[in-house]
Amino acid sequence: MERLLRRLLASGVAYQAASVVSGLVALVTIPLYTGVLTTAEYGLAESVLVFIVLASILLRAGLGEAVVRMWFEEEVRARREHLARTVTATVLLASSAVALAGAVVAEPLGRALLGVDDAALMRLALLGLWAFTNLEVVYALLRVEERRRTYLVASLANVALTVALTVTFVVGLDGGARGYVAGNYVASAIVLLALWWVLRDRLGLRPRRALLGPLMRFGAPTVPADLSVFALHVLDRAYLLRFESASAAGLYAFAVKLATVVIIAVRAFQLAWPPLVHSLRDDAQAGRFYAAVTSWYVVASGLVVAGLTLLGPWFVRLLSGDAAFLGAAPALPWVALGWALYGLVALLASIAGRAHATVRLLPAAAAGLVLNVALLVLLVGPLGVAGAGIALCGAYAAMLIALRLLTRRLFVVPFEGRRLSLAVGVPAGVSVAGALTLPDDGLAGFVPRALALGAIPVLLLALRFPRPHELVVARRLLGRPASTARPPRRTSLPR
Repeated sequence: MERLLRRLLASGVAYQAASVVSGLVALVTIPLYTGVLTTAEYGLAESVLVFIVLASILLRAGLGEAVVRMWFEEEVRARREHLARTVTATVLLASSAVALAGAVVAEPLGRALLGVDDAALMRLALLGLWAFTNLEVVYALLRVEERRRTYLVASLANVALTVALTVTFVVGLDGGARGYVAGNYVASAIVLLALWWVLRDRLGLRPRRALLGPLMRFGAPTVPADLSVFALHVLDRAYLLRFESASAAGLYAFAVKLATVVIIAVRAFQLAWPPLVHSLRDDAQAGRFYAAVTSWYVVASGLVVAGLTLLGPWFVRLLSGDAAFLGAAPALPWVALGWALYGLVALLASIAGRAHATVRLLPAAAAGLVLNVALLVLLVGPLGVAGAGIALCGAYAAMLIALRLLTRRLFVVPFEGRRLSLAVGVPAGVSVAGALTLPDDGLAGFVPRALALGAIPVLLLALRFPRPHELVVARRLLGRPASTARPPRRTSLPR
């Protein structure tokens, strides 16, 4: 178990180290952007970025997830190389065709999707779609080979280029929403070209039909579910953009940006978890690992959500470049909780992937999507951007319940009821009580709220949440250099 945790932590750190740096830089630079962009421009630009991710899920057709799963089922080097070439070729051809066709009809496409007549912005979005889609596939190949150093260098380079270009385009050249989108995805295109050169022996231009069939049979059923799941991140912004205002979408996007610490942790988990858990052949061992990781994930994410709930008002005031953005504060705790629930959805979804029953993901995703629409209609009017955050949380909660019901017979996981109750109850109880009873302004509010946050781990220790052997493992994990945790590269191909 300790070896598995080391692999999970090492992979998570490597895959999200750049995101940590990006998140920290984003928090430093966001006052620059919010000081130059209006809430409407910021809302439009952030909506474009989210739409790109949604469209990318469709274009990738689940092939990234399929290669992660099937890689560990193949022992022959040549077969793995053919898998990589088939996936890269298929995604490159599909994304290029869509980007070129969209560029021709950019103006009407922009009106339909964004509600604005801006062909240049739409063409920049299509460039972003092409670069992001292909880069995600390349990153998937680096993950299955556990080439953490290459992944880390590439992602850090992407962050540095993105920050430099975005500040130049938005602040220096006053590029508005166009500059914000261009800064993000011109950098991605440059990094993609560099990684294609590094992985040139894994690239292909002609998919192998014999391999594409099995890949699509695994990956295609995940697409509707993935679209439905990620649509929850788009639907709230699209609803605010079209039925409230671009300013409301901007406030909500600002709250999402402030929840960066939760998003980074969730994405690290999503990237590190599938290759690790799919590499475990023993079902009993995998089940115990699922249970332990779930308990600790809930504790870790619960602490972060509690921190944003208790200290969020100061966080918003600190990073608002313009007083108009202070209205994002009510949405922040709900957005953070929604992203934390998203990580649990990914964990339960991997059970279906392990059992090759990805088709079962769709009913759960559909249930969450339907509930999200209903809650948006009911809550946004009276509660504003906070209502959108609550709708997101409700949708993911519904998905978790549905996924548990649909997957519990596929693969037995001995989830730890008592520990999960503590992991949820203690952070939730302390943060809700503090938010309702303690001041939300000034030093007189900050100090007791910070003390309440610090009391959460103390209470968990007093209630014996961590087991004695887990404390021993934690001390070893923290006390030994990360480089000693690197596993033998049995599944990697020769460099």
